[in-house]
Amino acid sequence: MPKMKTKSGVKKRFTMTATGKLKHGVAGKRHRLISHNSKYIRTNRGTSVLSDADTPTVKRWAPYGLK
Repeated sequence: MPKMKTKSGVKKRFTMTATGKLKHGVAGKRHRLISHNSKYIRTNRGTSVLSDADTPTVKRWAPYGLK
């Protein structure tokens, strides 16, 4: 049986925490930030943890885990 392939977009966009949760970058930080208020920019800084509903789907796309 051949190895399963990991989706290359998942390799670039997600990292796994020590407890098995998935971290991802927050959307909406690239451009048009003048039209957003400072609270929006501040709260979307850094990364956040993926929701529990989406985690099994993304883990299926990365069958051998993520670094």
